[in-house]
Amino acid sequence: MRLMISTCLVMAGLVCASCVATRPVRYYTIEPASSPANQDKPDGLILLVGNITTPEALQDGRIRYRSGANESGAYEYHRWTERPGSMVRTSLVRALRASGKYQRVLESGSLTAGDYVLRGKLYEFGEVDGVSIQTKISLQVELVDRKTNRNVWDRLAEHQEPVSGKTVADVVQSLDRNLQRVVSETVVEIDKFLATRR
Repeated sequence: MRLMISTCLVMAGLVCASCVATRPVRYYTIEPASSPANQDKPDGLILLVGNITTPEALQDGRIRYRSGANESGAYEYHRWTERPGSMVRTSLVRALRASGKYQRVLESGSLTAGDYVLRGKLYEFGEVDGVSIQTKISLQVELVDRKTNRNVWDRLAEHQEPVSGKTVADVVQSLDRNLQRVVSETVVEIDKFLATRR
């Protein structure tokens, strides 16, 4: 009798579990601006773009939010197609190529030769909830001279951008605009600095 009751309870639990609808996971990406063709400058510098490191919280792919000074969380069913550090790196490579001021702009590898290496750390990349909903990006970048292996330039770029709606898709659009602004401002500053060293 106990076996029959246990079997019925297990079956009832399975039937109830199958009735609960699972939420689909939605994936988002930020599309960096495309690089115009033939923008290389034959006598220009060669830039290498290294990794953009991130805190552990940004590495699991979930879209992050922060409420107040100390509370943070993540949307369980809303994720990036790739890690934010990779998206920022790709955006920097394409924007630097599009400037037309360099012989080549490459992602750095152990055997890649170049004049300078750009690397950085992404501290914040997500939604900030307060009186209004905004997104915040905080990106520290530095240039290292490959000949001397010394840091010759660095910059902390922080920007907040309003979110026009209340959905996660609205947050992603705000982050897209925000990233384009942070990247374009960073590229302008890099161009200015390197123009003085040529």
